[in-house]
Amino acid sequence: MNILFTILFLSAAVFLLITAPEALLPALLDGAGKGATVCVSLIATYSVWMGLMRVWEDSGVATKVSKLVKPLAKGLFKTDDEEALRAISMNLSVNLLGISGVATPYGIKAANLLDRTENAEYSSAMLFVLNATSLQLIPTSIIAVRVAMNSANPTDIVIPTLLATVFSTLLGVILTKLFIHPKTEKNIGKSTGILRIKQKTKGAGI
Repeated sequence: MNILFTILFLSAAVFLLITAPEALLPALLDGAGKGATVCVSLIATYSVWMGLMRVWEDSGVATKVSKLVKPLAKGLFKTDDEEALRAISMNLSVNLLGISGVATPYGIKAANLLDRTENAEYSSAMLFVLNATSLQLIPTSIIAVRVAMNSANPTDIVIPTLLATVFSTLLGVILTKLFIHPKTEKNIGKSTGILRIKQKTKGAGI
């Protein structure tokens, strides 16, 4: 991704140098100014939401939300790992609020915890898909960017964003279930039995 952005930047800079060299420096300064404005706006937005997330965790609300989301997450991710389910619920909850940067630490924690489960491949793929499609009730980050760019109506993207992310999330979940199949309890039992037999034979020196 960095290579792609570098190529785009250099291509645009060379084009400006050839066609309008006097416009290159003003364009760079204007872009830097707008970038700084957007960053300050996002810092303020993220600070507020991260503070709320911390209060949410410390007050025990996160645990209650985790319990509510647990049946859905358990069926969707095919795991009984309590710690993983809690991290998943926090990740999905923050994504619903449209602050994906804050959701990242919870997503990383959930991914690490899911790697140790029986359905690691399926669960990790589902987590990746849900974060990539990112169902959003309130696209907070995008609204903050639009406010920073002086949009006349920064919240008019709420409904289109909701519809688009609902469609992308449903499609992603369906495709994940079609192409990556979780292990069934029967197969897990067989795998566990085979592992135990191997351990016994190894211990017996066979």
